[in-house]
Amino acid sequence: MWPFKKAKPAVSAAPIFFTNTLSGKKDLYVSIKPGVATMYSCGPTVYGPQHIGNLRAALFADVIARVLKAGGFHVRRVINITDVGHMVGDGDEGEDKLAVGAARDKLTPKDVADRYTKQYLEDIRLLNLDTTDILFPRATEYIAEQIAMIKTLEEKGFTYRTTDGVYFDTSKYPNYGKLGGVAEVKLIGGARIKVEDTKRNLHDFALWRTAKPADLQQWASPWGKGNPGWHIECSAMIRTILGTEIDIHTGGMDHIPVHHNNEIAQSEVANGRPLARYWLHEAFINIEGEKISKSLGNEILLSDISARGLHPLSLRYFYLQASFRSPVNFSWQSLTAANEALTRLWKIARETVKQAKGKSIYSDQERTVIALMRDDLSTAAALALLWETLRDEETSPGVRLGVLTAAEAVLGLDLLSPPDVDVAIETKDLPNDVQLLILKRDEAREVKEYAVSDELRAELETRGYRVDDGPSGTIVTPTLPSYNR
Repeated sequence: MWPFKKAKPAVSAAPIFFTNTLSGKKDLYVSIKPGVATMYSCGPTVYGPQHIGNLRAALFADVIARVLKAGGFHVRRVINITDVGHMVGDGDEGEDKLAVGAARDKLTPKDVADRYTKQYLEDIRLLNLDTTDILFPRATEYIAEQIAMIKTLEEKGFTYRTTDGVYFDTSKYPNYGKLGGVAEVKLIGGARIKVEDTKRNLHDFALWRTAKPADLQQWASPWGKGNPGWHIECSAMIRTILGTEIDIHTGGMDHIPVHHNNEIAQSEVANGRPLARYWLHEAFINIEGEKISKSLGNEILLSDISARGLHPLSLRYFYLQASFRSPVNFSWQSLTAANEALTRLWKIARETVKQAKGKSIYSDQERTVIALMRDDLSTAAALALLWETLRDEETSPGVRLGVLTAAEAVLGLDLLSPPDVDVAIETKDLPNDVQLLILKRDEAREVKEYAVSDELRAELETRGYRVDDGPSGTIVTPTLPSYNR
């Protein structure tokens, strides 16, 4: 039985739109089965820890699922765990990543997969991903299903055998490369390659690899002992768990040219149906203009963020400030700013919850937050409206709580029950001269002397305090909060 809970119907009737890589435009979302959304996300290859670029992919899928749930859908989700078959590159040459991890850590491939799967699951929970409705199947648990799909492709005449294994013949699938308009692209894994002697066409890809003597992972098959190619696992698990056609498939933009086009080709031939209606992709995270990559040695882990005294959810906030379809340049300065902003947001949210006494009022602002998120995940605009509403002294506590509740449902920032990070300072605990500055600033705002208010803000900031306008007046927090006390 699928582990989902019934979602509450949304008050807003705003339609949901997603930018669909398959169509190249923003499409109205309509599920195959009314009220149910099926969604598959390419997950981690667990040969090492996942860097913050990998984690953006998980967050992207989480926000999609939250928007769907808030819209009243039952969301059935799968995130695969790749524990075999993924070469060091995205083509068919090289060494299996799990073999690389096993040699590095001096462990078996299974032990390596266990270690880094556990770490991945811990990381995404620290980022507040809702895992209630997600299954995390491993590729090695579905070897029989992968073999069965390859046999179907073979029976339909879309494969050929070589000394290396079994390949999919892309020349027999005229729609190859339709995703993202890359049909004529001659690149694999970002590098120009030659057609190997055993490979008929440039885009052909391995479905099953003949085992080499040193291979640590081998299974019996109709083609002899070997191991599956990387791409077949996703198609086999989607068909087995979610069905022959799903609503949404997500992944990174780097998956489009090879991995996802390969999935489409083999699935649609085997099943005789489109694989997914909506293909949604997130852009890269860059550091100093370069994509984060293990191969470049510039990866940053979630543990690195915590080690600097920044809350893990500051990374979530940082990502939500921009469109998922836009590349984002990471810096420690920008993440620290996100951390400080989230800390202040939590402080204002606490006051809002306290003042509203649990009674929310539906409003145009709440309706707009919902509509913004349903318009292709406009997270930055939704955050801006949330801040504007919470700072507006003319807005009632009930309206603010309604907006806060709607925003939390889709943003997942722990706004209704902020973590106890011990960074807020009560006015009574501040030095007397600082208390006096706050009192004078509140009085200036009361009589709309905003120039005086701004001068007092600047003075407080020079004293080491971040200043915000909360529902009941000036809120101050230390400029550099610590989460490791």
